Amino acid sequence: MLKIFKNLKKEDWGYLGIGIIFIVLQVWLDLKMPDYMSEITLLVKTPGSEMADILTAGGKMLLCALGSLVSAMVVSVIAARIASNFGATMRGKLFSKVQSFSMAEIGKFSTASLITRSTNDVTQVQMLIVFGLQAIIKAPIMAVWAIVKIAGKNTTWTLTTGAAVAVLLVVVIICVSLVMPRFKKIQEYTDDVNRVTRENLSGLKVVRAYNAEKYQEKKFDVSNQILSSTHLFTGRVMAFLMPSIQLVMSGLTLAIYWLGAAMIDAAELTEKITLFSDMVVFSQYAMQVVMAFMLLVMIFIILPRASVSAKRILEVLDTEPTIIDGKETEGTETGTIEFRNVSFRYPDAEEDVLKNISFTAKKGETVAFIGATGCGKSTVINMIPRFYDATEGEVLVNGRNVKEYEQKALRNKIGYVSQKAILFSGTVQSNVAYGDNGKADKLDSDVVDAVYTAQASEFVEKMPDGYNGYIAQNGSNLSGGQKQRLSIARAVCRHPEIMIFDDSFSALDYKTDRKLREALHKECKDATKIIVAQRIGTIRDADRIVVLEDGEIAGMGTHDELMKNCQVYQQIAYSQLSKEELA
Repeated sequence: MLKIFKNLKKEDWGYLGIGIIFIVLQVWLDLKMPDYMSEITLLVKTPGSEMADILTAGGKMLLCALGSLVSAMVVSVIAARIASNFGATMRGKLFSKVQSFSMAEIGKFSTASLITRSTNDVTQVQMLIVFGLQAIIKAPIMAVWAIVKIAGKNTTWTLTTGAAVAVLLVVVIICVSLVMPRFKKIQEYTDDVNRVTRENLSGLKVVRAYNAEKYQEKKFDVSNQILSSTHLFTGRVMAFLMPSIQLVMSGLTLAIYWLGAAMIDAAELTEKITLFSDMVVFSQYAMQVVMAFMLLVMIFIILPRASVSAKRILEVLDTEPTIIDGKETEGTETGTIEFRNVSFRYPDAEEDVLKNISFTAKKGETVAFIGATGCGKSTVINMIPRFYDATEGEVLVNGRNVKEYEQKALRNKIGYVSQKAILFSGTVQSNVAYGDNGKADKLDSDVVDAVYTAQASEFVEKMPDGYNGYIAQNGSNLSGGQKQRLSIARAVCRHPEIMIFDDSFSALDYKTDRKLREALHKECKDATKIIVAQRIGTIRDADRIVVLEDGEIAGMGTHDELMKNCQVYQQIAYSQLSKEELA
């Protein structure tokens, strides 16, 4: 738990020091008030006392109360400042850390869990800081100071106070031991609710198409009910604490006054006034002791869950990315890709997904991959920008192993179009000119040229605001084909040395597909193009076609060569086109 607070900045530690000063001042003022109460009690009981003396003591008591209030307000403001700074720092570090993760680390935590850790978990630790600064630091100071004040006053009262504190501690220990295991589960259940909700919202079209609303509701109800019942259990146990504390405080006050009344009744007349004054003061100090332990109880309510959250945050921050940056920025060649005996196995998988893959793509060439679903096509191309690293063998870009490159420098050479078209909320301009390629801005002419090359000008220029037309999150206001074309335009706009298309033509009609490939061949002729496709028509003109089967190369060559000597390719071809069309 303490490890996470190493992320506090120097500025925050400075605020913490100021906060401690005001906490000590507040405790001193709180414990000074019973002294003035004792003085007032003695003055009231002493014959001949002046009203001015009583008012003076009362004024000092009011000033102490006012000073305590101001100190408490300052401490609250400081705690809020530290907590907000800490939250901003932790979310920034979590975001940066996740940005450095490979797909393997993302898969390990899951997207839903990473969202929860960056939001809900950070909030839990922030709450601990807000309440903890006022309780963890204040409670021990107040308890020790108050005990010192009452030590030696009266053995009977002291033992009574000690018994009350002991009862309070027993109740707290029982409650915390009951809820601690549940608190560890709450965050996991929150992840699950987040996952189900996210799936439902992202897959809303499918849910409605299959009339599966009730099915999704049942899934959500199961996760929600588990989380709800766990919250109810912990809430009910913790709700038992406050009445218990009130009972102990009331019982302690009653015991002090009951025992005091008996002692005053048995005392000599001259001692009665002093004993009465001591009883009033002792009851005030005893309440301060109990209040100190009550503050600690508040921490026991927050600490278990915050501790679990801190552990989950540190799990992310302490995870070392498997993709380590190299130092090189340039290769020895331009626009070349080479796989040398590459094999790959996903983390925790039993078998290799790719086995002994070797091929070369030269500058300006088009190399295509085809094969059955799950044969490893996308995995091959995801190793070029280092989304994954090869388990065995080497992947070379521009004559240099990709592991030797700075990731930014490597990816600046690549225009990548993912299998699922991803667009961001904004405009056509902001989506096509997305990211950077060593430039601060993209010229409008680059965006326009890229949109025309990608055959997207037809619908872009019909939008109300044209290139400043609104794009909803994930491109939900566009069709699948429109999203794919804008994704391709984004890759073209980078003017990359290498272009990767991961089944990026699947949503296009045959006419648009052909026109787009012709435009790419003309406008991006110097770029090396790697294409994953299911259609023979999309790849038949490629310089080299690699046929994959069960993670291995089943054939490699041009369309005509593969039609003669690769049975797997022939089966795919004849399943899509007739012999006349292939001829």
